[in-house]
Amino acid sequence: MDMAWEKRLDVAWGAFDEYGEDRAGEFRGVIDALVDELPEGSPVAPFERACAFDSTGHSDRAVPLYREALERGIDGYRRRRTLIQLSSSLRNIGQPEEGVALLTAELDGPSDELDDAVRATLALCLASLGREREGLALVLGALAPHLPRYQRSMGNYARELTER
Repeated sequence: MDMAWEKRLDVAWGAFDEYGEDRAGEFRGVIDALVDELPEGSPVAPFERACAFDSTGHSDRAVPLYREALERGIDGYRRRRTLIQLSSSLRNIGQPEEGVALLTAELDGPSDELDDAVRATLALCLASLGREREGLALVLGALAPHLPRYQRSMGNYARELTER
C-alpha cells in the first residue's frame, strides 16, 4: 500500500454518491478491485470491504469484516475508524451493547480528530439502549468546545445530565 494506492482509494470514495443505490454492487466492485492489490493478510483489505458494504446498506455483512480487520491488527487512524464503524454497524443490526463497550473503552484512548465521531456514535448506541440522557450528555460535551459562546454552560449542562 502506497500513496498512489491511497489516492486511488480516495478517488473511488469521492465518487461514491455517483453510484446510487441501483449501482451499489458496482461501487463495491471498484473497492474490491483496489483491495485485491493489497498484500495477502493485509488488515486494510477487510476494513475497506466492510466500509463498502456498510456504505451500501449492508451492516450485517460489514460486521464480520470489521472484526477480521481488528484480528489482523489494523492500527492507527484506520483502527479507530474500524471501532467507530463496527459499533455503528452493531447498533444497526440490533447489538448496541457491544458498540457501547467498544466505544466506552475508546474514550480513554489517544485523542485525535475522530474524538467527536466516537462520542456521537456512542451516543447513538446509548440511545438504542434507552440511555438517551447519557447520549445527549456525550453529544453536548463534544459540541461545547466548538461553540463560539456558551462553552462552559454547555459543558456544565452535559455533566448535569448524567449526575441526576
